[in-house]
Amino acid sequence: MQKTVLMTGASGYIAKHIALQLLEAGYRVRGTVRSLARGAEVADAVRPHLSDTTDLENRLTFVALDLSSDDGWDDAMAGVDVLMHTASPFPLTQPKNADDLIRPAVDGALRALRAAHKAGISRVVFTSSTAAIMGSALPAGDSAFDETNWTDPTDPKLTAYTRSKTLAEQAAWQFVQDEAPDMKLTVVNPGFVLGAPLDQKFGTSIQVVERLLRGKDPMLPNIGFSTVDVQDVAEMHVVAIDKPETHGQRIMTVDTFLSFKELAQAIKTAHPDRRIVTRVAPDFLIRFLGRFDPAIKSIIPSLGRVEKVNNARAIKTLGRGMRQAHKAAAASATYLIDNKLA
Repeated sequence: MQKTVLMTGASGYIAKHIALQLLEAGYRVRGTVRSLARGAEVADAVRPHLSDTTDLENRLTFVALDLSSDDGWDDAMAGVDVLMHTASPFPLTQPKNADDLIRPAVDGALRALRAAHKAGISRVVFTSSTAAIMGSALPAGDSAFDETNWTDPTDPKLTAYTRSKTLAEQAAWQFVQDEAPDMKLTVVNPGFVLGAPLDQKFGTSIQVVERLLRGKDPMLPNIGFSTVDVQDVAEMHVVAIDKPETHGQRIMTVDTFLSFKELAQAIKTAHPDRRIVTRVAPDFLIRFLGRFDPAIKSIIPSLGRVEKVNNARAIKTLGRGMRQAHKAAAASATYLIDNKLA
């Protein structure tokens, strides 16, 4: 009997990769989208990459759901075996009002979990972020971030995005503890996700690569990201479904920390004909510019910060090493160039 996975936010960059891998693994996928027109977009994105497209219109279906409304959730959950909650906003620039990001993330997560619990669905895989792990300083005595670390959402220096991911994940764990103790929850915490998109509707992380390819900035900030290949993130969601040892676990899904300079260098090595800026701006200059530009101001707390990560749990869950982050960066750039997008 084929299992059916209800996946929220099916039109996202990561979600399309998850849908592809779920279908390849033999699951039926019911994707939630804001409008059914986006369903055709998802089907068109995954179809060319499937080994078998037979009966795809029945294996990949869509329902129009809004994370801010209760309408339609009961019907959407009918006949579903697994909830995969991937939907959450990730903007390039932070909103003026933090609640514009935080409330939809928290309320949407709880709405999906409540609907699943009401429908008797006990298996949930939830997409969070390393933002919920590494947003605060590494505690004294710890040598690297791991799943035991939590971002402090009360820290006033946090971006709205980091707070939204932390509070949404905390709300999910609290819901299971208080209202659904039979629910088997696994949380996947990806880092900065790179790798070739399945179509031209891609996320913020790929826009960073696009910006580097276009040479929009004369210098790079002295910051970086714990980076991961999108295929590893997608596989983690799929593999976790049938692994009981992941119940009640967070899984930090990252390969390694890449500075902006290393990211640019990886792209430049793959595409030596492109003029890629690799010069790093002095920190004082970024701090000065941050006085006038909110987008720059938001990265100031990250200047000079190198995150050490312990990805042992991710490697154990996948049963292999992670795909290399610098190759994911190069693959992102190659996709953009091949499709004349940068």
